[in-house]
Amino acid sequence: MSKRILITGAAGYIGHQLGNRLAQDYHVVGTDLRSRDDLRFNLHIVDIRERQLAALMKQHQITHVVHLASILQASKDRARDFDIDVNGTRNVLRACVEAGVQHLTVTSSGAAYGYYADNPTWIDEGDAIRGNVEFAYSDHKRQVEELLATFRSNHPELQQLIFRPGTVLGSETRNQITGLFEAKRVLTIKGSDSPFVFIWDQDVLAAMEMGIREDKRGIYNMAGDGALTLREIAQRLNKPTLTLAPWVLKSALQVAKWLGKPTGPEQINFLRYRPVLSNQRLKNEFGYQLQKTSAETFEFFVEARGLRR
Repeated sequence: MSKRILITGAAGYIGHQLGNRLAQDYHVVGTDLRSRDDLRFNLHIVDIRERQLAALMKQHQITHVVHLASILQASKDRARDFDIDVNGTRNVLRACVEAGVQHLTVTSSGAAYGYYADNPTWIDEGDAIRGNVEFAYSDHKRQVEELLATFRSNHPELQQLIFRPGTVLGSETRNQITGLFEAKRVLTIKGSDSPFVFIWDQDVLAAMEMGIREDKRGIYNMAGDGALTLREIAQRLNKPTLTLAPWVLKSALQVAKWLGKPTGPEQINFLRYRPVLSNQRLKNEFGYQLQKTSAETFEFFVEARGLRR
């Protein structure tokens, strides 16, 4: 049977590129809350929490779903973010089962492992998914993975392919993390190396496309080979570092919280204890050959954005 694919979050950065690639060979439809005019497939303005999602899957006889819709940057409304991330995913899963979907691809995150001092040096997919309650994004990814595990047990007919990316970078990437690299000085924390693993956005797209085309299943970290500490990142940017003691940064984050920003002193762990993802299963079990290492991905991003001083 020919694959018929539905992508949630299809107007997003990854979603629209993936949909356009797959639409060359398959029937593809997308859902999102906003539209865009550079798509090669039909886009429906549908909230992933809506009941009509299952009806849309049935209407298009969907066999494969790619679930990308999520809240990338926490708002001040934690309950709303939870409703979209966790309850939205629950509705997607229920719709898949009701519509008889065969294969589900989900982008989770390396953040699902959590930011802890006792994280393994290189985190494997078999390590615990702990998240951090104080980080909405991390906590919601943990809860989403728990939902996925429950549905794997109760509905084995719905095959699951789950990716846990590290920091995704491409020529157009702009988010909270890239803001750290755009500053005049690179923020570092005394006593912490804070290593980052990067993956090129085109590697993300190619691996996802491969998984869908070949009906692969399983759970895989997404990261280029190697890692870069914040000091190494500063050297590659030719920028000085601003090194703060943990208590100083905590105080600054507390002030920011008082000023109404969605942050707090507990978020210091986001930089102190970054999960460093092993990509061995992606290469050896999944069978994807990465096009760029972490360092090459970062260099590509820096050159594309002109960030080197």
